[in-house]
Amino acid sequence: MATAKKLPSGKWRCLSYIGKDENGKRQYKSFTANSKKEAEFLAASYLLNKKQEESSMTIRKAVAEYIASKENVLSPSTIEGYRNVERNRLSEIADIEITDFDTITAQKYINQMARKLSAKSVANAWGLVAAAVKQQAPEKVLTVTLPSKKKRVRELPTAAEVIAAVKGTDVELPALLAMWLSLRMSEVRGLKYKDIRDGVLTVRRTILTVDGEHIIREQNKTYESTRRLTLSPYLEELIGTGAPDDFIVPMTGETIYKHFVRAIEAAGLPHMRFHDLRHLSASVLVSLGIPNLYSRERGGWSTDSILESVYQHTFSADRAAVDTKVNDYFEGLLSLNL
Repeated sequence: MATAKKLPSGKWRCLSYIGKDENGKRQYKSFTANSKKEAEFLAASYLLNKKQEESSMTIRKAVAEYIASKENVLSPSTIEGYRNVERNRLSEIADIEITDFDTITAQKYINQMARKLSAKSVANAWGLVAAAVKQQAPEKVLTVTLPSKKKRVRELPTAAEVIAAVKGTDVELPALLAMWLSLRMSEVRGLKYKDIRDGVLTVRRTILTVDGEHIIREQNKTYESTRRLTLSPYLEELIGTGAPDDFIVPMTGETIYKHFVRAIEAAGLPHMRFHDLRHLSASVLVSLGIPNLYSRERGGWSTDSILESVYQHTFSADRAAVDTKVNDYFEGLLSLNL
């Protein structure tokens, strides 16, 4: 137990260790009283009550409280992601009390998820659980190993193929906005006619659907996501005109997605998600030789690493051309030595 020390004022202060912060720095809670015994009693009582609270706190409850504490400061999409984990990823550990949740139990939980989920999904679920536990028990240390990410090469159709598939359909506009301007679904849905001025579109608003409710937020996912983009004549004509406060794409996310998939399948192209249009946009920027600085600004990506590791996919034809060029080079070198 911590020992109280006398302050210059004549009062006594006792510091109780309550764990480490997210940077690994030790944290203490201070208790000040007129006497040494009183200060130490206050500290001891706090720690006792804290342990009792933890002993009745399950992982399910901790996660619920964590989500509630972040509901008004994180984006609706992030909160919805948390709730998805809460609904579908906690069954194995939901009723375990925090005091009984140790490294071995945590690792078993991660191992179970790794059998059926991607490394990213496992990391997302564990990130929420770990943050919830940390909020309730800052001093608890759980040392676990997460599955390593596996690099996947996503085969996407060309921009020309997508344009041919959606041209003339009711999803031509949202699809081209996503692919041409590197917009997220939520950003496409949030665009209003008043956001266009002198041919320049300002992306400043999002619409998400959470639990069936359409949530409008006058802000984007990240600071970098608020951006201005010059529209081409074709896009301007496709957008047309409307009342300033009318939405340019007044369709639900579900409708956009279903109609887009239908158009892609009807064109005989392999399945792709609407969000893949954003991947495709990044790949087009690469093939055009656009520097990452401008690509990042255009798509609202926060870092080059996110742009490169997640969104930039070279096309199969481009890969083949590169392979051929490299092979020809070395074949030429070999021929010089024959």
